[in-house]
Amino acid sequence: MLRIGVLTGGGDVPGLNPCIKQIVNRAVDAGHEVFGIRRGWAGLLDYRLDEKNQEQLHKWVMPLDKQRVRTVDRTGGTFLHTSRTNPSSVQLDSVPEHLADMEVPHHKDKHNRDVGDYTEHVMRVLEHLGIDVLIPIGGDDTLSYGERMHREGVKVVAIPKTMDNDVYGTDYCIGFSTAVTRSVEFIHNLRTSAGSHERIAVVELFGRNSGETSLIAAYLAGVDRAIISEVPFDPHRLAELIMEDKATNPSNYAMVTISEGAHLIEGEIIETGEADAYGHKKLGGIGAVLGSVLKDLTHENIIYQQVAYLMRSGAPDSLDLMVAANYAQMAMSLVEQGRFGRMVALQRGLYTDINLSTIMQGIKRVNVAELYDVGQYRPKVRHVFGMPMFLM
Repeated sequence: MLRIGVLTGGGDVPGLNPCIKQIVNRAVDAGHEVFGIRRGWAGLLDYRLDEKNQEQLHKWVMPLDKQRVRTVDRTGGTFLHTSRTNPSSVQLDSVPEHLADMEVPHHKDKHNRDVGDYTEHVMRVLEHLGIDVLIPIGGDDTLSYGERMHREGVKVVAIPKTMDNDVYGTDYCIGFSTAVTRSVEFIHNLRTSAGSHERIAVVELFGRNSGETSLIAAYLAGVDRAIISEVPFDPHRLAELIMEDKATNPSNYAMVTISEGAHLIEGEIIETGEADAYGHKKLGGIGAVLGSVLKDLTHENIIYQQVAYLMRSGAPDSLDLMVAANYAQMAMSLVEQGRFGRMVALQRGLYTDINLSTIMQGIKRVNVAELYDVGQYRPKVRHVFGMPMFLM
């Protein structure tokens, strides 16, 4: 019998709950125990080894069985909750009270902040809980600490999820299909207002530094222009193109999508707030900037819409349900085979697994040369033979 710990970290996406359910059901059928670690890596960082109150302990770690997960797949998000905690990079003013006197290695993060590495405490908690295998479900940030755990000797099998679909080494991450589906739906809905008022609609989409959501949503929804994170844009050129689109549209409107990580030529990415434990500040607002610039250049009225969290809210679509369930089955197969330090993946339409360290070896971005017309600011999809289903 194994005791398996499962956690979800980073942003929530549709498909997490079905994935957890499949892990629990298969593990229980095989005679294993499953513990849900709550709030991502924070569940292990904030766990008090000297705590005796079980109710308090269940705030961070909870046993999972078939009854507990019976209906969780009917909703989106993660019932285990999530966080962007990185135990190897904890700011001094964020150290849990029970760890205040613990001596740990300190270093400077990418923003020159003093941070402490509390991995030793995490290891003690895993040993205390008797966790034999850890299954983290997350994006490249969450899984990068999972890779650290593997290097520390923990048996890890990872599952990629992120609506940005930018984990290196896999063509698909849980949450991406639903995000694109929602984006296409909202774009089409917005056409009624844009057309009724004869305006230019600017739709800003999540995606961080990958323009895949903007590119694919624009491609599928037939949007006039798509601005992606990978290609700085000239607002004067874009304004000319948008006015041409508006003039040739019988309903006299035009639409453009823009990635939250996009920026003007010689401009900077818009970041706000304090950087998180992985060094990322909050993105967003470039759509409002673009809308303001287009209004000044074209003298047209603008509709600016951030789809934002609506892209990742609600129940998963059928594809995310299927991939989530299959990733869970693959992860449990790797556990049963004793193959650790692995991440489940999809590559060119086939389910497979890769070395977890692969996620640290590159950056996944839009293939601009193959899929984007830089001069026209729109998707350019011509050759799909031999390409992955989502082209990336």
